[in-house]
Amino acid sequence: MSVAPALTAFVPSDEDVRLAKKSRLALAARLHGALPLDLGELSRLEDAPIRIPAPAADLLIQILDEMSRGNAVKVVPAHSELTTQEAANLLNISRPTLIRLLNDGQIEFHKVGTHRRIPLEGAMAFKRNLDQKRKTALAALVAYDQEIGI
Repeated sequence: MSVAPALTAFVPSDEDVRLAKKSRLALAARLHGALPLDLGELSRLEDAPIRIPAPAADLLIQILDEMSRGNAVKVVPAHSELTTQEAANLLNISRPTLIRLLNDGQIEFHKVGTHRRIPLEGAMAFKRNLDQKRKTALAALVAYDQEIGI
């Protein structure tokens, strides 16, 4: 089983929405505070199996993968807007560096009063572009190392 790339987004179909509502209600009714959810016990308690949409299952796998590495996880709707600090954290850069990128027009943003807001999708597009540039530079460096025999 392959794990989907981190930070991917999907738009749920009407069937996914219906199934998500139904499964959310069934799961929420069974959760009790900080106790872990016992899926085996849950399946015995329900009249019919609880089903979740496939994209939600993929997301759950991504969440568990990150948690297994000791990483904090936050689920953010795709249409969200980030503060400058949130965007800087996501991009793993300093806030002043982010402000410079915003002012240079490299990342889209708008102002709410005096505060800058960055659409999540704009920040993610910049991150994907940056990651691609890094991969290209690394591949060129590896090729050069092999060429000179290192």
